[in-house]
Amino acid sequence: MGKASVIIYIAIALLLLFLISHSPKGPKNHRHRRLKLRSTFTFDKQHHEPVVFDPLIADIERRREDKEWEKRYIEHAHKEFLEEAPGAEAQPEWEDFMNAEDYLNNEERFNISSRLVLLFPKIDADPVDGFVTEKELTDWNLQQAEKDVMHRSERDMELHDKNRDGFVSFAEYEPPSWVRNSDNASFGYDMGWWKEEHFNASDADGDGLLNRTEFNDFQHPADSNNPKLIRWLCKEEVRERDTDKDGKINFNEFFHGLFDMVRNYDEEGHNSSHLTDDSMEAPAKRLFSQLDQDGDGYLSEEELLPIIGKLHPSERYYAKQQAEYIISQADTDKDGRLTLAEMIDSPYVFYSAIFNDEDDYDYHDEFR
Repeated sequence: MGKASVIIYIAIALLLLFLISHSPKGPKNHRHRRLKLRSTFTFDKQHHEPVVFDPLIADIERRREDKEWEKRYIEHAHKEFLEEAPGAEAQPEWEDFMNAEDYLNNEERFNISSRLVLLFPKIDADPVDGFVTEKELTDWNLQQAEKDVMHRSERDMELHDKNRDGFVSFAEYEPPSWVRNSDNASFGYDMGWWKEEHFNASDADGDGLLNRTEFNDFQHPADSNNPKLIRWLCKEEVRERDTDKDGKINFNEFFHGLFDMVRNYDEEGHNSSHLTDDSMEAPAKRLFSQLDQDGDGYLSEEELLPIIGKLHPSERYYAKQQAEYIISQADTDKDGRLTLAEMIDSPYVFYSAIFNDEDDYDYHDEFR
């Protein structure tokens, strides 16, 4: 971005902030809401949470989550550390947590309008034209999500990299606790997510070790560009859906499971609860026929490739979903894009992943 563009942005931003601060009514349609950091740390997340819009808040949440993670890791996986150090003081998570919240709710230290002014030119990047489009907001959300995902992967990699060489071998990798505590007959035990086949598919360069990028792909295969890993995902779908164990997917196996997932992806927000199997069978057969390239009446691993991204949505899917929602709420002139003024006028739409307002709807419902 050129110096002239920066000067224009600053001038416009200062003018907007002046007008808002001196307006007798102030920003319309929103009362003050207390920002509240999320407390949702779990070892295995069961649903996809909205990405935090503001990198500063994301960093605070990551630091807080790291402390909780370290504490739980010691308690759950290495209790001997606690026995060796009975006098060790507990981490002051709640003290730090409340201090961070006080910081976020002190307008002199953290002013939402000022943050939006700062972030707007970073989002309005392609092209730099004074508007934020759905694509630009999607790209921004995706950047924030990828930072968060990589941070968690690096943290997990630290656990598994026993010899501290910056790589993880399969011998170093420990399966999830539910695998270690179950027997071969347990539900899900034969799924390949923790097995060597998954590990080898993630090993893009074939050296027998996972580097930082490969380990991140191992943890999050839906976001990988590794062809071996994508094919492994297809194989895993066949393994999971193949009820008659013939190594391929027949129409009934496709219809009862996979087709619903594809349809939900294509028609986000569509309520299909009132639709019957009979009304859905025809479109399901059409899609099945399109995928069945050799016409043998079955779907192989390769034939699932065109829909694997719908069966396992990537971070970009969720980033786009969140961008669509934000624009639908903040785009007052309904031109499909956002100005800085529109963003400043609807600040809590951008910070709604963390604001605390029991009288408002649950933002997470938009993404379930």
